Amino acid sequence: MSDYPSEQLETLSKVRLHLGSIPHREKERLRALCGDYLEFRREVDLFFERYFSHVCDLACYQSQLSACCSREGIITFFADVVINVLFSEEAEVEALAEALTTEHAGFTCIYLGKRGCLWRVKPIVCQMFLCEPAKAKAFSAQPAAEAEWLELERRRKQFTWPDRPVLFDAIESYFIECGCVSPLMYLHNSPGLLRLKRQSGI
Repeated sequence: MSDYPSEQLETLSKVRLHLGSIPHREKERLRALCGDYLEFRREVDLFFERYFSHVCDLACYQSQLSACCSREGIITFFADVVINVLFSEEAEVEALAEALTTEHAGFTCIYLGKRGCLWRVKPIVCQMFLCEPAKAKAFSAQPAAEAEWLELERRRKQFTWPDRPVLFDAIESYFIECGCVSPLMYLHNSPGLLRLKRQSGI
């Protein structure tokens, strides 16, 4: 097993183990913590459905040309894994674990199944990925879409960019305090993000 699926599986296993060991009320508290983020994700889904579903499905997914889905691995934050497990059925989480332990050719994303992405709440990097040709086509047809997209990009940082207290950092901190460590804890491991936090007084 290469480093990518190994790190992903290690993180998924630790998250499942911890969430399976805490009281129901604690799990519900964590879910409630994600409420605003899930509402943001619903708005992103609606935006893509309105402006990009016809463009991206035909141009990339059906033709297998996607610059995102054609790679073995995509960037996942620790919080991506936690949020997905919190809001997924056990069978969905098991499907992720199975994908990570299955021999993989490396020509498509390891999480891409026959019916599409195996994640219920996709990693934020995947959810917010738009190639330049897709943006040019959609924004030229619907100029107002570009302003909406820039606003969504700005709002994404309110959950992920640690120049202030953000959800992704809070989730990592919670698990670290519980004794969990993971190579996907970028908000506590990435030199660039740590420098940003110091500069912002976080």
